[in-house]
Amino acid sequence: MSLLERIREIVDQVAASEGMELVDVELHGHGPSAILRIFLDKPAGITHKDCQVVSHQVGALLDVEDMIEDRYTLEVSSPGLDRKLVKPADYQRFAGSRINLALKVAREGRRRFRGLLLGMEQETVRVDIGDGQVMSFEYGEIEKANLVAEFFGRPGASSGKEMDSR
Repeated sequence: MSLLERIREIVDQVAASEGMELVDVELHGHGPSAILRIFLDKPAGITHKDCQVVSHQVGALLDVEDMIEDRYTLEVSSPGLDRKLVKPADYQRFAGSRINLALKVAREGRRRFRGLLLGMEQETVRVDIGDGQVMSFEYGEIEKANLVAEFFGRPGASSGKEMDSR
């Protein structure tokens, strides 16, 4: 199991115990300039206090386990308005939302698509890219996807961020 997978497992347990969903974990750099980013969500949105609670718990667990040898910066935040779609369940959950999608390999000369996410059935993501044209993409061929920020989001959502240098 890789370092990132072990960290993800710890963060997922902490997030679940606090009623939150782990969206993603990123580890950038190494040595004292390393940054560990944790993105969380919950139906009512993430608050600054939520970020603080998870930051303290995860930081303490990582320190006890001595998983990251050098100093690092721990950032805990909401995924933001342009949230990444990481897991297959995300494609079903956010059906009806506008998304940007990039493929690993170009299709019909294009790697990037934008449209209305129609959902996911089995391993196929369906997107209405406009003019009545619906495209289907196998989950495995998607390099990355994220929501398109719209200015009438969830009420009460916060984009709080907690940073902690360790």
